[in-house]
Amino acid sequence: MTELSEIGEFGLIEKLAKDIKITNKSTIKGIGDDAAVLNLSNNLTVVTTDMLIEGVHFDLGYVPLRHLGYKSVVVNISDVYAMNAKPKQITVSIAVSNRFPYEAIEELYEGIKAACENYKVDIIGGDTSSSHKGIAISITAIGEVEKDKVVYRNTANAGDLICVSGDLGAAYVGLQLLEREKYIYQENPKIQPNLSGHEYILQKQLKPEARYDIINFFNSNNIVPTSMIDISDGLSSEIIHICSQFGLGCDIYEDKIPIAQQTIDMSLEFNIDPIVTALSGGEDYELLFTVSPEDVEKIKANNLISIIGNITKSNDMNLIAKDGTKIPMTAQGWNAMR
Repeated sequence: MTELSEIGEFGLIEKLAKDIKITNKSTIKGIGDDAAVLNLSNNLTVVTTDMLIEGVHFDLGYVPLRHLGYKSVVVNISDVYAMNAKPKQITVSIAVSNRFPYEAIEELYEGIKAACENYKVDIIGGDTSSSHKGIAISITAIGEVEKDKVVYRNTANAGDLICVSGDLGAAYVGLQLLEREKYIYQENPKIQPNLSGHEYILQKQLKPEARYDIINFFNSNNIVPTSMIDISDGLSSEIIHICSQFGLGCDIYEDKIPIAQQTIDMSLEFNIDPIVTALSGGEDYELLFTVSPEDVEKIKANNLISIIGNITKSNDMNLIAKDGTKIPMTAQGWNAMR
């Protein structure tokens, strides 16, 4: 018998998907991207699903239910944006144990509805079920994109520039802070959590936002990225997704990777190199994308986007350190099968 931990999340997906055949002409893209792509009308429809499970993806010891509801929507519509599409609808399915009263589920849905209102998304259905333990949330997001504007994760070209929105690593150190304060409180309940001054990294962990502003910027400036993926599993894992399928490589420059000061400070407090936090932390829900060199001036005009490297013909994927040393990149981000 093979332990799931031996093959990991991506290995499991690859093995399960290897014999799946596409038989409907309306299926343009199946398993293997941030969302599936369907040709159902004049535009393309994108569909994606994410599941959040208590004890695996969140800890209700420090995650408010309203925040959990909001985040469960964001992690799904972030995948829609990663296809250069706009989310339109979601379905919500939950399984809950009898330890949760109605008021708790109502609070969870308040967060879900707040996210839908913010991103102009309709809740159109779902399912409810009992659970023997804890709570699980599964959301399916549906979006729409013009046929000539859909963007996949594996269509970059040698010479393209690698770009990222926002900054990286904040969600991970926010999680480490919450875990530390929970441990201290459990050891001595008289000591209250010390979270003051860490609002930014806590928000990035508890209530992230999907980057609709970047998609709007693309549309306003007639930019169609050559590839794109959202950063849920860490920068190193995501750039490997972009490069690996067609044997491309990359050079990513350490001094170009955007990291917020709070992230740097908290990383150092935990004795973690901030660049490791940015590369492997995960849950940033920023957009990692490539553009052709002809769009570079447009990209430089947006101070919310950083150009961090370039795609190469070689299949070597390197981090270029500040001293010029080339360090091979490996996928060390979040793995749900661990």
